[in-house]
Amino acid sequence: MKKDTKEVIVAASIHLFNVNGFHGTSIRDIAGKAKVNPANIAYYFENKHGLLEHCFTIFFERYVEEIEKGFAFIEQGASVCLKKIAENIMFFQFENLHLTRLILREISIDSQIVREIMSTYLTKERFYFNRVIERGMKTKEFCHVNADYITLQLKGLLNMPFLNTHYLSEVLHVLPNEKYFAEKYIKEVYKWIDGVICKNEYERAYLAVNY
Repeated sequence: MKKDTKEVIVAASIHLFNVNGFHGTSIRDIAGKAKVNPANIAYYFENKHGLLEHCFTIFFERYVEEIEKGFAFIEQGASVCLKKIAENIMFFQFENLHLTRLILREISIDSQIVREIMSTYLTKERFYFNRVIERGMKTKEFCHVNADYITLQLKGLLNMPFLNTHYLSEVLHVLPNEKYFAEKYIKEVYKWIDGVICKNEYERAYLAVNY
């Protein structure tokens, strides 16, 4: 079945933006890669900036959906919920490796698009993380932590493999494009949550008796 022209253009742009950078890629480059007329790109996206904005939108719409799916587990406990959110993010990024690399790189550059993303999608992300962490502290499942700093650390753990794929493959000799890596790595993230945020059983028992 012939692929949708719009999808082909998006796939070509993601590949070229990753290889050559946004500024190093032209509309003609994208049209050539996608095997379409440059007019098709103007029709669907207006210009190159519109195409990049579309990439941001499709990434973060689904990214927030994965967080919301994990947040639905909040009644099972803050730890279960936070791990589920982390797992959902990890596998979403793994399954969309090239798009994830592009977005994580471009979001580090100050631009109008990035500021809009921060005021919408990333504000939602912070809301959900804060809710889970505050819930965990309230129920004494979590240690007393700074929600913003913990969110920063967790995001660092989840983003690092996709920002540094060459380092992983060339220095550490692990392949982030293999499902085995994602499955093994998320278990290490669970250990970090257990070791850094969660109170151990002794601490919970002590708090239950004394407070």
